[in-house]
Amino acid sequence: MYLPRIIVTSGEPAGIGPDTCVMLAQSDWPAQLVVAGDPGLLASAAAAMRLPLEITEYDSSDATAAHVAGTLRVLGVPLAQPVAPGRLDPRNAPYVIKMLDRACDGCTNGEFAAMVTAPVQKSVIMDAGIPFTGHTEYLAARTRAALPVMMLLSGDLRVALVTTHLPLADVARAITPERLRSTLRIVHTDLERHFGIASPRILVLGLNPHAGESGHLGREEIEVIEPVVRELQREGMRLQGPVPADTAFAPRFLAGTDVVVAMYHDQGLPVLKHVGFGNAVNVTLGLPILRTSVDHGTALPLARTGAADAGSLRAALNLAVALTSGAGHAGP
Repeated sequence: MYLPRIIVTSGEPAGIGPDTCVMLAQSDWPAQLVVAGDPGLLASAAAAMRLPLEITEYDSSDATAAHVAGTLRVLGVPLAQPVAPGRLDPRNAPYVIKMLDRACDGCTNGEFAAMVTAPVQKSVIMDAGIPFTGHTEYLAARTRAALPVMMLLSGDLRVALVTTHLPLADVARAITPERLRSTLRIVHTDLERHFGIASPRILVLGLNPHAGESGHLGREEIEVIEPVVRELQREGMRLQGPVPADTAFAPRFLAGTDVVVAMYHDQGLPVLKHVGFGNAVNVTLGLPILRTSVDHGTALPLARTGAADAGSLRAALNLAVALTSGAGHAGP
C-alpha cells in the first residue's frame, strides 16, 4: 500500500503550532509524518502538556513507514533565540521562513507528497523586515506560481477567493477580468485534479450588495463578473452567477454547488468559519505542490497550556493524506 510522506511545518514558535504538532503525533496515521521545527522546542511542548513523545531525526533515505502514535520524526531547524510561550520575537522570523522554504522545496522535488502548515504570525515576520503577506502568497512566489487561490473547506462546503489579504479599499480594483478568469479556471482545474470532481459546479458571487442591483449599487457585476462568467460558460465550464452574497449560502443554492467563489476574504470566509471553525481546512490551489493548512491563527495565550484545539491541523493533515493516497477521507 502506498504511504505518502507529508511534511508539517510547526509555525510560529511562540504560538500553538508546536503544541498541535505534538497532539497530532499522539495518533497513528496512514502516512509518514515529518514535522519541521526545533527538536528541543517540540520536546518542551510535549513536556509542558505532559504528552509522551519519542523524537527521532528525519532522514530522507529512510524507508517510508506509517506514523506510530507517541513518536515523531523531526526535520530539525534550529531556533535563532529561546522561546517564551506567547511572546513574539522577530529574531525567530528567519526560523519560520527556513521551515517553509525547506518544506516547499521538498514538495517541489518530490521528497514530500504534500505540506501542511501550522499557523504563523504575519506581523512578527514583517517586523523582522521580511516581506510576508501570508503562506498563500509566499508559497506562490517560492514555486513561481502565477496566481495562488485560497480555498477553505468544511465538510461539503468549499469557498474559494478571488482576492485574499487585501485592504477592503483595494478589492474592487483588484477584481479584473484577467484575475477573475484565471481564478475560475484554477478552481475548475484543481477541483478536478486534486478532488476528482468532474466538471465542478461553481457558484460565483457578486461583489456589491444585491449583486449590484442592475448597476445601481455598483457596476463590477455588469462590466467584469458577468462577462467573464458568460465567456467561461461558452467554454463549457459549469458556472452560475453573479449571485448576491447574502443569499448564495442558502441551502437551495448550495445543493447544486461544488464550490462558492467569493470576491474577497471576508465575503465568503465568515460563513465557512461559522459552519466549521476549528475543523476547517485551507487549501492553496494553483500551486505545483499540494499544501493544506489550518483555519485559525497562532493563539498565543494558549501556547504550552494544553488548551489548544488541534482539530483544524488534524483535518488539514487528514485531507492531505486523503488527497495524496487516493484513499478518500482517511486518518484518525
